[in-house]
Amino acid sequence: MSNLKAKEEKAPEEVKNMGGRWLTDHIVCDEVDPLCNPLGPNNKVVFAPGIVTGTDAPSSGRISVGGKSPLTGGIKEANAGTAFSQKIARLGYKAIVVEGLPKEKKLWLLKIDKDGAEFLPADEWTGKGLHEVFPLLFNKFGENVGISAIGVAGERLMSSAGICFNDIDNRPSRYAGRGGLGAVLGSKGLKFIVVDDKGAKGVEIVDKDAFKKGTKKLTEALTTHDITKPGGSLNTYGTAVLVNIMNEAGGYPTRNFSEGRFEGAAATSGEAIHDICNERGGAGKTGHPCHPGCIIQCSNVYPRPDGTEHVSCIEYESDWAFGANCGIDDLDAIADLIWLSNDYGLDTIEAGGTIAVAMEAQLAEFGDGPKAIELMKEIGEGTPLGHVLGSGAATTGKVFGVVRVPGVKGQNMPAYEPRAVKGIGMVYATSTMGADHTAGYTIAPEILGVGGEADPLDADKAALARGFQEATAFIDSTGYCLFIAFAVLDIPEGLEGTVESCNGVLGTDWTTDDIARIGREVLDKELEFNKAAGFTKAHDRLPEFMKYEKLPPHNTVFDVPDEELDKVHRG
Repeated sequence: MSNLKAKEEKAPEEVKNMGGRWLTDHIVCDEVDPLCNPLGPNNKVVFAPGIVTGTDAPSSGRISVGGKSPLTGGIKEANAGTAFSQKIARLGYKAIVVEGLPKEKKLWLLKIDKDGAEFLPADEWTGKGLHEVFPLLFNKFGENVGISAIGVAGERLMSSAGICFNDIDNRPSRYAGRGGLGAVLGSKGLKFIVVDDKGAKGVEIVDKDAFKKGTKKLTEALTTHDITKPGGSLNTYGTAVLVNIMNEAGGYPTRNFSEGRFEGAAATSGEAIHDICNERGGAGKTGHPCHPGCIIQCSNVYPRPDGTEHVSCIEYESDWAFGANCGIDDLDAIADLIWLSNDYGLDTIEAGGTIAVAMEAQLAEFGDGPKAIELMKEIGEGTPLGHVLGSGAATTGKVFGVVRVPGVKGQNMPAYEPRAVKGIGMVYATSTMGADHTAGYTIAPEILGVGGEADPLDADKAALARGFQEATAFIDSTGYCLFIAFAVLDIPEGLEGTVESCNGVLGTDWTTDDIARIGREVLDKELEFNKAAGFTKAHDRLPEFMKYEKLPPHNTVFDVPDEELDKVHRG
């Protein structure tokens, strides 16, 4: 970005088998100074499709985005499901690396196609909401391109800014949201990347028989497991099917993590979303895919009372962040808040967590949807208060003197209460990325009985937290959606198929035993970066209030000994 030049480089031999998070980590760890200012000239942003992305492997359209996080100060990988990633892979690129800072304060668009790359000024789309801008971009570049973008939050370098991608219907709704990487792109002056794969050569598959065999096994697992199959719980009710489940378990964080059950859970659940979509009709639908080739299809399009489209989509985390966490039980108000997040380019988990902390600081009453919307609009307008809120929950808590700030390494917690579900709490504490459920989804055995069963209140889970983080790091490298884990944890052939499909693309001879090896390699790289950035085991801890505030209804604290947390990566 320093000289507005794009250069194509042959990928080194050492990265030939890498993809997704594995590759973003490798580049960031090798090329970024861990002590650099995340918004300065020495940080980089890396976009990498997964190993099988761009093929016809099921549910494989994930993109990993990596860099040093302005929110946590450590390494970060965030990912999303979008056709953008498939188009990069089909053009033959393993990664896009964005580096340097522009000489003038100006925003740019990078256009990539089979003939190369070019920079175009982004002035005419700057300072506008993404819902307004995306149709203009598709009108200019064609309906079949893929788009990556930052919103006004990224333009203003707010550390809760995510990176937005188009969904299957070209909405600005799929986010690599966590960690503030949208602010890093904003600092580099890159507002858009537009990818056109017309005439692309496609992804080379070295061993077609192995690939076909592997994808067949995985498809069979996904289409027969109760959670992932057509007509299954995710397809029918979306990810928000977890609302009632977590609420019943007493682990559904409510009113800024002060309670574990929400009286408005049923009214904001996946079942309620499903019913409203059916009752209102029109644009409303469930079973909606985020990218071509997704067979789980857990997304939705939520309608207004008159049947016109309100927002896509209401995911579990976004539903909770603006719902139970803020004490709001009105799905239409939650839809407004998600729409604003998508428009401004914000991570919904961080934005909802910030509004909840602001409510704790008495900037609004818990449950006050209209006031929550006003606070969100402060971010969109870039007011002084908006800049504080746009900096995330931890900063907001410091500014207003709030003690109950539920975060780790500066990143707000997602929708699972560590005092009621101890394994996920251990993952939050020890994740290299800050509090992040996608770092190791121990909810599967602890709550859903998938991949075995584990008592959620049991504190002896270092091995569980470690194993799930290793397996997740591998999945994040393949390009497969993390939700394949539900099926492959229970169906061994599905796990075999996941590995075999990677072998087909790469020509490798991995077995399922290599999953932990590769995952460990990824995690060790991240731990090494964070250590060099100044992180110690003291950063692998949950906030103090969780050790002394008892959480209703179980009336438990987070009582996992520090020694047990230290075993997760050092055991």
